[in-house]
Amino acid sequence: DSLNLRGEKREETERKDGKNVYAMERSYGFFQRNIPLNCEIDTDKVDAVFKNGVLSVTLAKTPAAQAKTKKIPIR
Repeated sequence: DSLNLRGEKREETERKDGKNVYAMERSYGFFQRNIPLNCEIDTDKVDAVFKNGVLSVTLAKTPAAQAKTKKIPIR
């Protein structure tokens, strides 16, 4: 009933002045996020794409969860 995301961040930067390196920084770390889902998800139709540093996750509701949706008219 939740979406769990885990990953690792690795970043290295190096500043040069011609041939000499005058600064080098390294940053490493693990992260984890747990996102609770309040409806039923069809696990066979879950899709995730990582492109240009952005993670896009598509979750499809089950037919039973789609039947429970309520439309609210906008005035």
